[in-house]
Amino acid sequence: MFVEVTGIKKSYGEGGSYVQVLKGVSVGIEKGEMCVIQGTSGSGKSTLLNCIGGLDEVDSGSIKIDDKEIAGLRGEKLSDYRRATHGFIFQFYNLIPNLTVRENIQVCEYLTKSPLDMDELLSVLGLTEHQNKFPSQLSGGQQQRCAIARALIKNPKLLLCDEPTGALDSKTSRDILILMEEINRKYGTTMIIVTHNNSIKNMVDHVIYLKDGEISKNYRNETKVTASELEDL
Repeated sequence: MFVEVTGIKKSYGEGGSYVQVLKGVSVGIEKGEMCVIQGTSGSGKSTLLNCIGGLDEVDSGSIKIDDKEIAGLRGEKLSDYRRATHGFIFQFYNLIPNLTVRENIQVCEYLTKSPLDMDELLSVLGLTEHQNKFPSQLSGGQQQRCAIARALIKNPKLLLCDEPTGALDSKTSRDILILMEEINRKYGTTMIIVTHNNSIKNMVDHVIYLKDGEISKNYRNETKVTASELEDL
């Protein structure tokens, strides 16, 4: 099991503001899988993603990535884990406005000893002709492609995606999902995607539903379709 989450609990606040967001969640994700985490707002899906990514510290439980325990890592060891193991893609891109597309990607390229080939990645993501533009000169879809390239340049084992199509129209969403599908196929990257979009679950290998901080459904998708076949994006 590439991602192995066992009994993790996570809460925020104290006293009257105390909220337990994750209530002993356990789940496993195989290497190379595309996995979707779904649930209503407040179900804990983004918190689970952030715990796996080392952005949030768990109260208790175990998180192993490629057999390495990461729950409880702090400081330099946590930074080393995040740098070496995974890339993040967020809904709102988080690009540096005064850097070009290529320079935004280079920021993460410098963090790894074995980056992917920059020019190949720009070509795969359709960014070659836009590489010297600034974020303000790009469409939303082009900005998200740049964000994906920035996450991928490190050649991560694990790609964590928080609402990667949430700010995009349906056509651009489909293009991005087709691209992610190609990346999974080309590089074998394990992907965990948090989304409100109910259609995306149909293109992935593994579907997890969270409800009130607990897993309500957890199954492999036996009727997987391609991203190009998705409806109602």
